[in-house]
Amino acid sequence: MTKPRDNVTQLVAFAIILLAIPLAVNVPSVHADVGVGAKPIEGASVIFDGSREMLDEKWTYWEGPRFSSSLPIKWKIVDDPVDDGTVMMTDDPVAAGGKYGTADIVTKQKYRDFRLHVEFFIVNKGGNSGVYLQNRYEIQVLDGDKTKHGMGAVINETESPYHAYNGVGKWNAYDINFRAARFEDGKRSAPAMVSMFFNGIKVHQNQTINQVWGGPNSGIDGGNDGGKGITDTPGGLKLQCEGHEVLYRNIWIKEVDLEKPNTDFEK
Repeated sequence: MTKPRDNVTQLVAFAIILLAIPLAVNVPSVHADVGVGAKPIEGASVIFDGSREMLDEKWTYWEGPRFSSSLPIKWKIVDDPVDDGTVMMTDDPVAAGGKYGTADIVTKQKYRDFRLHVEFFIVNKGGNSGVYLQNRYEIQVLDGDKTKHGMGAVINETESPYHAYNGVGKWNAYDINFRAARFEDGKRSAPAMVSMFFNGIKVHQNQTINQVWGGPNSGIDGGNDGGKGITDTPGGLKLQCEGHEVLYRNIWIKEVDLEKPNTDFEK
């Protein structure tokens, strides 16, 4: 007959074993500064707080080869569909039919290396936008696409981490560490690099970005040598308008200097 004390001993031993088992890959992060609702880290600057004033103060249109709109920015400030406050919507009639590059907005401030937080909300199935690092490299925002051109992908460079997506009608968050391409004697010596959490799940780690995809209408250097002619110039954070109702809020960024080719988040 098993004694009660023996049962307690066995339960304690079992609990210790469970605690010793490593956590599974892709579980939500314990980082307090990533995920939906994450507050700006020390030294970060808020570049969109939901207000029209900040939109006009810190952002402008990217006047690329297909630019067709005009200032002031036509994107709307609307009520947050989930929480209190207001957010911005990628709404500009010139982009109807998916004409990216006609009404994309970009920060007036240009950046090299940085830590970024941005939250987005797709209203309808198939909603399409994009977050462009340095107005060059796209992190895709596209509901329903699980390919290398799909949601959360470093576009055409990685598979889509679709498993981390919260879905239509919910807020989602990208947390990104980005290192700009490096140059020696005018030639690129190291490609751009990125690590990313998607809704608190690490989905990209020290991923190199080898070119600009999408042609000259997509961003800086898109028309240089098929997107491979990267130049040594900083660029703003760009949000893409493709004629879809995609919302953005809580965008903050911190300029950093990543001397070594390592963008992984601190443990």
